[in-house]
Amino acid sequence: MTASAAERGRRDGRESYCLRTYPSYRETGEGWIGAVPTHWEQNKFKHLLKEKPKTQNVDLPCGSISFGKVVYKDSERLTEETRLAYQEVLAGEFLVNPLNLNYDLKSLRTALSEVDVIVSSGYIVLQNRSVALSTYLKWLLFVFDIRHMKTLGAGIRQTITFKDIGNCTAVLPSREEQIAISTFLDRETARIDNLIAEKQNFINLLKEKRQALISHVVTKGLDPKVKMKASGIEWIGEVPEHWFEKPLKYIVTTRKGVAFKSEFFCDEGIPVVKASDIKNRTLRVSDTYLPEEFIGLFPKAVIRHKEIILSTVGSLPEVKNSAVGQVGIVPEDLNGALLNQNTVVYTAIQNQVSPEYLLFLLQIPSYREHLDLNAHGTANQASLNISDMLNFTFVVPPIDEQEQIVSALNADLQKLENLEIETVSSVELLKEHRTALISAAVTGKIDVREQQ
Repeated sequence: MTASAAERGRRDGRESYCLRTYPSYRETGEGWIGAVPTHWEQNKFKHLLKEKPKTQNVDLPCGSISFGKVVYKDSERLTEETRLAYQEVLAGEFLVNPLNLNYDLKSLRTALSEVDVIVSSGYIVLQNRSVALSTYLKWLLFVFDIRHMKTLGAGIRQTITFKDIGNCTAVLPSREEQIAISTFLDRETARIDNLIAEKQNFINLLKEKRQALISHVVTKGLDPKVKMKASGIEWIGEVPEHWFEKPLKYIVTTRKGVAFKSEFFCDEGIPVVKASDIKNRTLRVSDTYLPEEFIGLFPKAVIRHKEIILSTVGSLPEVKNSAVGQVGIVPEDLNGALLNQNTVVYTAIQNQVSPEYLLFLLQIPSYREHLDLNAHGTANQASLNISDMLNFTFVVPPIDEQEQIVSALNADLQKLENLEIETVSSVELLKEHRTALISAAVTGKIDVREQQ
């Protein structure tokens, strides 16, 4: 993280108010709470909340917890029998996901519902006993979730019950302080969320700028004064006069990955690259390996630095972040790795196209649309045939100009990437600040009574 990114993140997240602490504190003996103001009361969650009996209501839409909110979810594929097993959660009631705590340590598992829905019977639905304000309990459960709840539970799936939650300590300020804390956190988290949304929008704009830059340069070149000609290809329009029409199948050679039997996979040896390892135009290092002798047994599965790998099987095209046809270039640290099934290797033919330029060509929207058009499949799975993947025509410059374009593009894209990294860092700082602010207010580390 650059110093400017860190400073900008701190500045964006810094309060426009001066917070103070309470005059005196006492220890609660609870690590996730720590010391609280002397006049705050200790309680148990079972005295503040009660578990709602499972109630059927098939007339309601289906819902679930997502990012600490109760949201609607697609229920078209649910059978009537499944819907009958769902339980009701109404606006003003609390929903807790108590399942598989050890599988997911990041998701927010508690929410104060603002909608009437039915949810899986695995969820816990809680009602307020009216000892505390629901708006305060929402934030108290948030802190309980991120700081303590995930340490509870037992068994392989580490699932908890309301008894586990109910016996845990809760802290309770006066009703006036509950109102002050809730009002403060509602306002300040909304402000921070708006800042995060603005930065996320900016990140999306940077991604669009990146795509537009690549598309323009690989179809028009670097020289705005160069003499142009009609390409004869509708999606390109005019191109520099000295560029050449190049069907993809004439500028690359291809080979498929190998369907290795999972029984041969091991914990060390030669890395195995899978279709799911194609991320962000490169390949991540897999945690799957094969014995070294497999290099000699499957020479065509060995991939080399700067070869291009595409996935031939994946999700449907509308799922853009993980759709079939993802593309990545082999990094140096995976030179000599073995390529698993559902993939194809594009090897650039020397003096026709450079590997780096080929990678840029394969990222232009028209080629993505070509892959989407030719993706075959049912349900959520789609696949591509190599012949369809190669049945596309580009217009490319001479090899020396390709190298100039790659150099110029990399320099411009690096600037965009640096700006994106800086913005992502500031988003993370804001998220950390948001969580810290909630924790501090709910456990009494800051006094927000005068922040109305």
